[in-house]
Amino acid sequence: MNLSERRSLLDALNEPILLVDQSREIILANRAAQDLFGRQIEGLDFSRTIRHPSALQHLDRVLAGNTIGPEPNIVFQMSGPIPTTYKISVSQLENHTEPAPLVLISLTDISHILEAEQMRSDFVANVSHELRSPLTALTGFIETLKGAAKDDPKARARFLDIMEREASRMSRLISDLLSLSTLETNERIRPVSRANVPEIIARVIATLSPQAEAIGKTITFTAPDLSEADCTIIGDEDELIQLFHNLVENAIKYGRAKSEINISIKTDKNLTVSVKDQGEGIAPEHILRLTERFYRVDSGRSREKGGTGLGLAIVKHIINRHRGKLIVESVVGEGSNFIVQLPLINNDTP
Repeated sequence: MNLSERRSLLDALNEPILLVDQSREIILANRAAQDLFGRQIEGLDFSRTIRHPSALQHLDRVLAGNTIGPEPNIVFQMSGPIPTTYKISVSQLENHTEPAPLVLISLTDISHILEAEQMRSDFVANVSHELRSPLTALTGFIETLKGAAKDDPKARARFLDIMEREASRMSRLISDLLSLSTLETNERIRPVSRANVPEIIARVIATLSPQAEAIGKTITFTAPDLSEADCTIIGDEDELIQLFHNLVENAIKYGRAKSEINISIKTDKNLTVSVKDQGEGIAPEHILRLTERFYRVDSGRSREKGGTGLGLAIVKHIINRHRGKLIVESVVGEGSNFIVQLPLINNDTP
């Protein structure tokens, strides 16, 4: 096989691949490798492309014909706007037309694997922490009730109230974890039923109004005079209820005392729902991370209000499943506006 035929074959592969001769000169780089390292990579010494000691040592061993034993796990990271981690594989190429064997070097992007492993590790650590705190509190109160406060009615009533709150928080956490797991499993499967968004929002408001009124807050809902068809989308009704319940409940929890929560709907290319509070606002550096699992702008305040740290992660997955978009606008000291855009039936493309 000549060089042109090899180039045609290697260009068809998505992974960056380099062909190196006995002097470590790159004699061929496929299209993916040129996109990664630059168009002028051919003719350069391999060491000028990847300056990784283990990769160079292994390349020299393969060039010398020493391929006995398992291939070492060589991993390196390329810096850039989005750092990318690659695994390097080095193998001798069967060559009957060249006087000396060539070496094929392939680079496999393993960033997503490492990110998934880190995400799983962080998730387990966060869940353990979130459960450990209330369990520790419950254990302590139970020991106290069995001992020093055994015959103290006032202490018993106070401790039981705290235990009830902690148990409720654990219950909410487990419920949110189960919801998140289900949503992640079904995220790539689009809903098939129809849902009327104004009706869903009205139901959410009816459910949460007593909670808002108890702390002096009011919820206003503004919707134009639209037909049912104008506000109907392809969507899972239960998931959409959960979506708007989480957003409105957050507005109730984190808005200022005796403030107003404004919910509005408009239609254009999409159905757009805005949930706006009059709270403390969110600093710009936090906005991009709001939908991460267990990410909290103020951990102490969130736990005090019974938050699990999963509400906006659930919101994100529901919106993704419905092929929508979440936009967060916030001004510190003025409040936040969570905008949900969902495709209308007439403009929805499967």
